Amino acid sequence: KPKSNHCPSIPLVCAWSCRNLIAFTTDLKNEEEKDLTHMVHIIDTEHPWDVYSVNSGHAEIITCLEWDQSGSRLLSADADGHIKCWSMTDHLANSWENTVGSMVEGDPVVALSWLHNGVKLALHVEKSGASNFGEKFSRVKFSPSLTLFGGKPMEGWIAVTISGLVTVSLLKPNGQVLTSTESLCRLRCRVALADVAFTGGGNIVVATSDGSSTSPVQFYKVCVSVVNEKCKIDTEILPSLFMRCTTDPARKDKYPAITHLKFLARDMSEQVLLCASNQNSSIVECWSLRKEGLPVNNIFQQISPVVGDKQPMILKWRILSATNDLDRVSAVALPKLPISLTNTDLKVANDTKFFPGLGLALAFHDGSVHIVHRLSLQMMAVFYGSSSQRPVDEQTIKRQRTAGPLVHFKAMQLSWTSLALAGIDSHGKLSMLRISPSMGHVLDMNMSLRHLLFLLEYCMVTGYDWWDILLHVQPNMVQNLVEKLHEEYMRQNAALQQVLSTRIVAMKASLCKLSSSTIARVCDYHAKLFLIAISCTLKSLLRPHFLNTPDKSPGDRLTEICSKITDIDIDKVMINLKTEEFVLEMTTLQSLQQLIQWVGDFVLYLLASLPNQGSPVRPGHSFLRDGASLGMFRELMVVIRIWGLLKPSCLPVYTATSDTQDSMSLLFRLLTKLWLCCREENHITEPDDTLIDECCLLPSQLLIPNIDWLPINDGIISKLQNKQLVRLQFGKAPGLVGHTVSSQFDAFVRAPGQPKIDHLRRLHLGAYPTEECKSCTRCGCVTMLKSPNKVTAVKQWEQRWIKNCLCGGLWRRMPLSYS
Repeated sequence: KPKSNHCPSIPLVCAWSCRNLIAFTTDLKNEEEKDLTHMVHIIDTEHPWDVYSVNSGHAEIITCLEWDQSGSRLLSADADGHIKCWSMTDHLANSWENTVGSMVEGDPVVALSWLHNGVKLALHVEKSGASNFGEKFSRVKFSPSLTLFGGKPMEGWIAVTISGLVTVSLLKPNGQVLTSTESLCRLRCRVALADVAFTGGGNIVVATSDGSSTSPVQFYKVCVSVVNEKCKIDTEILPSLFMRCTTDPARKDKYPAITHLKFLARDMSEQVLLCASNQNSSIVECWSLRKEGLPVNNIFQQISPVVGDKQPMILKWRILSATNDLDRVSAVALPKLPISLTNTDLKVANDTKFFPGLGLALAFHDGSVHIVHRLSLQMMAVFYGSSSQRPVDEQTIKRQRTAGPLVHFKAMQLSWTSLALAGIDSHGKLSMLRISPSMGHVLDMNMSLRHLLFLLEYCMVTGYDWWDILLHVQPNMVQNLVEKLHEEYMRQNAALQQVLSTRIVAMKASLCKLSSSTIARVCDYHAKLFLIAISCTLKSLLRPHFLNTPDKSPGDRLTEICSKITDIDIDKVMINLKTEEFVLEMTTLQSLQQLIQWVGDFVLYLLASLPNQGSPVRPGHSFLRDGASLGMFRELMVVIRIWGLLKPSCLPVYTATSDTQDSMSLLFRLLTKLWLCCREENHITEPDDTLIDECCLLPSQLLIPNIDWLPINDGIISKLQNKQLVRLQFGKAPGLVGHTVSSQFDAFVRAPGQPKIDHLRRLHLGAYPTEECKSCTRCGCVTMLKSPNKVTAVKQWEQRWIKNCLCGGLWRRMPLSYS
């Protein structure tokens, strides 16, 4: 085996973002100089072999990694007090740069967090059957850590150092960083472990321990403000606690060291998890901070009786639960789902007992991982690593202990829906575990589907990436989930439906990719995203003729008139519109030709495929019964017709057999007839024979174009369905095994050496592109990295997908030789 120059950091750290990017650290050993290079690696879970590694520039070991709430920036801190903020360059998930930072020279950072932005959504698991998203997911009143003028949250981070200092850095809108450092309390002492949480009132709570279980765990309230352009920090001591195991005579000296200290969630400062250990075993305790009435002595009662609520109250830490003696804990991962536990007691409703976000993960030195309830600490599920199967008897345990240290996780993180767990082991390997929604218990299919549906809805509302939910979707669930998701979506009010309209289409596309019977629909959903984007962009270019017109915008009026006037003659529909609102510059019209051509081609392709509509494996099939999409195409045809009068060269180009034929009128007539069959969702009628006969004639009148469908994605998700262990190597894409594309679909897969296309600009790139391109991490859509256009209208189109693909996925830079 060749000698590896990777040596795992002590400690190793990893972090999992809401966009399903995982960041982790390793150290590179330099043979000549005998020093270490501290590396930060970032992977997207769908392409985990495609790792982006960067020399962090940290002089000492990296102690903390933290993603921000949007999942697009990363903080790293080291044992020399340096904190760096990393952000994406050009919105690319595999290109990062260090932009700003702060430091407390020579003082190792033990805890780090972004300041709270005031956004908190609670999940009500017990209401997962409710029809309204507002009941299932409610906005919690929560103040940001610091607000700018107008109530906008100020961005920044807070860190705690080993010598008891708290440092806060604020990012001003102009890019400057305001940093201030203050002692947590007058008597500074060593801080071996710390964690940060936030209160609803906008304060910050810091918990610290000096590492000894005989010392108290201290809590401090930290208030941050900006006074005269300077950052000001005020601290106040809160009630502290001693771990129960140190006050219990039987265990008094059994667990000398506190090894883990974590708030149960960033925004739950009143619940804390503590773990104390010795060489071989650990004990875990869960504590809760409560307001309690202070009992008043009878003597004082007589002088001044306690009336009503006037009883004096104090804050006091109470133990909620504790485990028995466990194997030695090596890492802890906490859930990120903000589940609203209506009572902080341990009585959790039975049907939600196994809900994913209720469990936290504990990794042990024997290589096992346990999921335990986050309040009661009762066992919910057990995983054993591949290297260590469950010991059978005491002899085996003894043999294992003497055989040297077992491979175990040194750092772990749960995904944002708690359905997957990533960990780095003592050999520096990155592993991922799938955590079943039923936590290993046998739940009926409906219950598992309900959990998955509830979490998909949560991702739809929050905008988080849902890759980790797809891990649990089997091919036979796809149809059911897509239908149920659509039903739930249709129950929401019109305003919310409009906000979520593209996200639900992207979700359906990613689900349909997981079953060979629905894979053709993936193309339809992506075409629908493209259509919605084109429709919005082209309509937004229309301007009212008089600026002070109080009624609807030209785009809305266009929609209204096209739906009211059901005439099959395009010119009769056009007469009803104020054509002066459609006047654009000639250069603008010409620059939109590629998008206009796509609309024209797609309409022709759809109509030509109507006669063999009995084949649902053909892409485009679902459009033939989709009244809303056909209505959009119809509106666009009208707009294009008007623009064609201004500049004929912007019209879609058709290859017709006769010179006298008006191709657009013909297509509009057939499209309108098809639209009339299905414009009412509840009264869809079959197209009549004359329409089908006319569509049969289309191939003899016009050349039917080939549509450039999106490639079937090369990601990992479809290879994980058989639940077999998949071993991957960084930098090496796995062979395309697993999901075999159905043979009917081969016609839509591009052969090597065929010309490539920019899927979003609709430009041909040639068989071997010379332009640098980026591709979507989710749908595989490819587009050029740099814009070749200067026209404002096209820039407006490009602005729609500069940060994310139309499907919501992140971009990654592609090698020039992409095929």
